Amino acid sequence: MFSLFQNLMSLAMESQQVIVLRTLKMAAGGPSAEAEARLMIAEKLAAAEDATFALMSGKQVDHVVASYRTRVRANSRRLMKG
Repeated sequence: MFSLFQNLMSLAMESQQVIVLRTLKMAAGGPSAEAEARLMIAEKLAAAEDATFALMSGKQVDHVVASYRTRVRANSRRLMKG
């Protein structure tokens, strides 16, 4: 249970960083902002689909949260590069 709590808290903090980075990128406008918005929507749909499938196939919630964290960290690294 503690592991799930830790993963959820980490996901919350990491997500805030991605939200800030995406907001700054979109506020700048231009083609890269539009591309980021489209990518964000596509990623959210894919993540929700994967989470639904994982839970329906019997995976634990901690597995789903860890999967989301992997995606969020990847987005953070990508957005911090520029």
